Amino acid sequence: MTLDRTAAVAAAIVLAAGLIVGGALVGRGVVNARTGERIVTVRGLAEQEVKSDLAILPLRFTETGDVLEDVQGKIDADTTAVKKFLADQGYRPEEMDLGRLQVTDTRANQQRDVPARFVVAQTVLVRTRDVDRVQSTTRALSVLVRQGVVLQDFNGPSYIFTRLNDVRPGMIQKATQSARSGAEQFAKDSGAALAGIRNATQGSFEIMPRDQTEGGDNSADASLVKHLRVVTTITYNLK
Repeated sequence: MTLDRTAAVAAAIVLAAGLIVGGALVGRGVVNARTGERIVTVRGLAEQEVKSDLAILPLRFTETGDVLEDVQGKIDADTTAVKKFLADQGYRPEEMDLGRLQVTDTRANQQRDVPARFVVAQTVLVRTRDVDRVQSTTRALSVLVRQGVVLQDFNGPSYIFTRLNDVRPGMIQKATQSARSGAEQFAKDSGAALAGIRNATQGSFEIMPRDQTEGGDNSADASLVKHLRVVTTITYNLK
């Protein structure tokens, strides 16, 4: 084989090898393009209004004086008046609980220029499922005031919704359906189709007051009717 012929054969071999490697790289590039990640991440929202099913009404009252025995007698009379008032409102004895008695000796605390030495405080706590009754009770508290019962630090009842686990599955389902609807619309607009869920996260449930007023107590506990809200975040594969 002449030198020119040998060189030609070697060049052909190199060219063939180059074409094989090049073809392999092109083929791999097509595969990568076809298996590249195509995803869409969407959020789904579900909201619902629920009525509280448990109410807690603390009634704290105080009496003052320089003779502890006299002050205690006044507190005992107030406690009797409060319990009678609640009984007249329709509460059962098991719905009323007597809190801890608090006695403050202002002189022992080295307080000066105070009108009385002893301050005695007592709390009667109402815990009931009859939330509507509690609303009417708070509007009738003037009856106690007219009887001389000094209510202290009264912030109203707390309303609690205890059946969150009952509504949770349905709300999560609605939020998931909302997310899928958004993902399907996105896929349609982009000329693709959904290919299943890649991952999903459920946000925490938010419990908010249904109505909020300027300058009012806008905490969830103060609202008889709650507004529940949950957001799910779902990532779908596209095909």
